Amino acid sequence: MQVFMARQPILDRELKIFGYELLFRGGTQAALFEFGGDCATSQVLSNTIFTAGLDRITAGSYAFINFTKELINRGIARILPAHELMIEILEDVEPDAELLATLHGLKKDNYRIALDDFVYRPSIEPLIELCDMVKFDFLLSPPDEIRSWANKLKKKGKLLLAEKIETMQDYEYAKELGFDYFQGYFFSRPQLMSNAAIPGLKITRLQIMSEIAKPDFSFDEIERIIRTDLSISYKLLKYINSPFFRRIKEIDSIQRALVMIGESGVRRFLAVIILSELTEDRPGELLKSSVIRAKICEELGRLPGSRPASAELFTLGLFSLIDAILETPMDDLLNDLPLSTELKLTLTGTPTALSDYLLLAQAYEAADWATIQASCERLGVELDRLPEVYLEALTFADGIDAFNV
Repeated sequence: MQVFMARQPILDRELKIFGYELLFRGGTQAALFEFGGDCATSQVLSNTIFTAGLDRITAGSYAFINFTKELINRGIARILPAHELMIEILEDVEPDAELLATLHGLKKDNYRIALDDFVYRPSIEPLIELCDMVKFDFLLSPPDEIRSWANKLKKKGKLLLAEKIETMQDYEYAKELGFDYFQGYFFSRPQLMSNAAIPGLKITRLQIMSEIAKPDFSFDEIERIIRTDLSISYKLLKYINSPFFRRIKEIDSIQRALVMIGESGVRRFLAVIILSELTEDRPGELLKSSVIRAKICEELGRLPGSRPASAELFTLGLFSLIDAILETPMDDLLNDLPLSTELKLTLTGTPTALSDYLLLAQAYEAADWATIQASCERLGVELDRLPEVYLEALTFADGIDAFNV
């Protein structure tokens, strides 16, 4: 049985990645099912983490994983290294002597513990004392209660994580309350600036980015751009030697690098390089989210029965967060870009033949399993193909760290 796993970023106060919560469901070729906690965590550990490798999923950051009382007592958490794991204790767990003894042992071995969806009750006092971090659901908990407990827990030396943070205003409010970490998609919501002109250099970069995605753009011209730009040449070598390619022998020649990744790979590389320049003053996870969407859309376009060109779909995913990156309404941005009419309509929310590809990528990002199933049915995509598509997209996107030099 396949396990469908998505990761949700957890950012620090500087909007840098701290870790990822792993969200998962089980599936078959025909349907997605809810699992019980024990079964779900066991499945994600055996079918996903051990097969793919935790580094491939979290790129070396903390993996936040939910554990039931039973799984903790069975020592399942110890399968994963302490320096890569945050053990999340579910909100409905009632501590007993066995659980507390097991948690004390984990703490002694440097495992870190978080309380999920914190709501105070006297019985969890021992867990509060043991934990390193407390998570608050900002959609469920009353603001006064969050403020009160945030103050108390900070005095106890606990780290605070605000989840379900969906706007930058929520993020600023949680920061004001003293929260250390933030979970949600607030960083990808555009903070639209009225009457703010986009710098000419950024417009030029956007135009190049959209031009190189065209099938008729000259590969010789792409090669010339790379060879005449020392920064891009260096980043190309970093990229070709990144974990995405899993090479044993390092490649140190621009010519060999270009041959290895081919024309379509070079086009993708240049587009992502330019996007990384545009996101220099934005959260790094925003660039990764764009690239993950792009790679998912591209891979979906390669599956049997797909009509659109995979290059067109890569461009669709890559531009899907450009309004958040440049803090400018999507309609205004698209006026200056030589994208196809179908791409522009899709990016502005008008249903097209491309819409379900982007919708499916967005749904996987949000672990919206019902929408994933519905989109797969409309596209004729086999559900069991998706987990590897998603893992491939994560590995590709995490490889963009090679560009930050």
